[in-house]
This record gives sequence, structure tokens and C-alpha cells, in this order.
Amino acid sequence: MEIGLVGLGKMGGNMRERIRRAGHTVIGYDRNPDLADIGSLSELVDKLEGPRVVWVMVPAGAPTQSTIDELAGLLEPGDIVVDGGNSRWTDDEKHAAELAERGIGFVDAGVSGGVWGLQNGYALMYGGSEGDVAKVQPIFDALKPEGEFGAVHAGKVGAGHFSKMVHNGIEYAMMQAYAEGWELLEAVDSVTDVREVFRSWQEGTVIRSWLLDLAVNALDEDEHLADLRGFAQDSGEGRWTVEAAIDNSVPLPAITASLFARFASRQDDSPQMKMIAALRNQFGGHAVKASKE
Repeated sequence: MEIGLVGLGKMGGNMRERIRRAGHTVIGYDRNPDLADIGSLSELVDKLEGPRVVWVMVPAGAPTQSTIDELAGLLEPGDIVVDGGNSRWTDDEKHAAELAERGIGFVDAGVSGGVWGLQNGYALMYGGSEGDVAKVQPIFDALKPEGEFGAVHAGKVGAGHFSKMVHNGIEYAMMQAYAEGWELLEAVDSVTDVREVFRSWQEGTVIRSWLLDLAVNALDEDEHLADLRGFAQDSGEGRWTVEAAIDNSVPLPAITASLFARFASRQDDSPQMKMIAALRNQFGGHAVKASKE
């Protein structure tokens, strides 16, 4: 299969490589010419044979909107746009309606896997019509992890990003729990090797997980996280999760508290946020702040 991929950053670049390894043709465009296969969106569209599939992997909000607006004027009826960024699900409904007026299909895809996706595969949650999803399915199959699970047609347009939003909200709460436990262990005199306590939990415990593995990786690199400042940014999806909970009268105390803890990290050098920052760097390559900053 042939696909156009717009946005070749930390995730998009690795996705291009994983799709190619599966035997598909990828024509990639990025504003950075050092990363791009071609020089413009119009050139990308011209090089693809119809019906085209163009996967957009750029930051949510204005960058995604402008990219889809430009593609709307370049693509033809029967083509499909996939938004694989972290867009808000309400934006998906808007984009789908705008493209439908031109006969262009739309699929939203929540993508999880961070900087490890090339090696491990990307967990995918996608929304759209059965017909549109079917046209993109070979690419979903190339990106997903090996095995039976790791990808789901979550529902209609917006369902993919809504599911990924909830996934990220849960991620916030899980990271917060590990961070709080780590700080408490570090605070007492009786526990003399916190890193090895965390390592021991990797086998046979009910709290073992990939996040726990990444926490151990971070502690192996900096045993007491002394080189990190206790500051953690939020991607926006935690906020959207809490807003959706309010709109639907669903109580989310743990996820809400974990979001607020990140706000607190910007006021004080929080020990818990050192672990959150370390985990975000481990799984997503997100920037961290040095302790001296």
C-alpha cells in the first residue's frame, strides 16, 4: 500500500520506518527539509496514486487545522485523511464534516507508543466509518504491536481520540501513584535501597507494568533522580479527560488529582514530579529540566 505521512518528528519518523519495514510505500513530508522525502504538501499529493491516504502527524490545534485545510484543497473525492496526532475529539467531528463536503473521508487515530513504537509497535485506537477504516487497515496492521491485541476500531469519528484521551488520563494517575510511593520510600530511614525495591516489584506483583519497568530504567540512570527538577508539564489530554468527566458527570478523583499535582510541580520542586518527569522522558522522549534550571 502507498501512504503519505505529514509530520516526521519523534513519533512520525519512527512510524514511517515501521510502515516501510512492513513492505508499504511511505512518502513523507515535514517542514524540516532534512527529514522530508519531498518539498511540499502539494508535491506529496501529486506523487500519491488515487485513492490517496494521507496520515497527519502534527501537533494538535492550529497546526493540524492548517494542514487539513491545505489538504482539503489538494485531495480529491474518495481520498482519506487520517489524523494521528493528539487532537481533541470535538475537532475530529469538525474536520470530518468539512472534508465530507468535498467527498474526502476522515479517520481519527489515537496512537500510543512514544519513542519505543518503532521497536514494540504502536497501540492504536481509531474512529470512523467501516469503509474508511478498511482502506487504512493495512497501515494500522503494520503499526500495531505483534499479537492479537493492540489495535481497535473504537467507534465513529472522534472515538479514537476520545479513547486515547482516557488512556492518557489513566496514565497520569498511574504515574502519580508510582511517584508518590517512590517519594515515601525515599523519605524513611529504614528502606536503604529504594531502587531495588522498585526492581523487585517487576516480577510477581499486581503493580508490575511497563511504567514500572521505565521507572527502574530511570532510577538506574540517576538513582535518586538528583539531576532532575521536580517539574512536569501536561500535554493537555489530562485536562480534556477531566473536562469530559465533568460534562458526563463521571467522578475521576485519581485522574483529577494527578493533573492538579502537575500544576503544583510548577510552583515547587516536587520530589514526586521528578519521577513523573523521568517517566515521561523514558516512554515519550519528553524534555526534562535539570535540577539547576
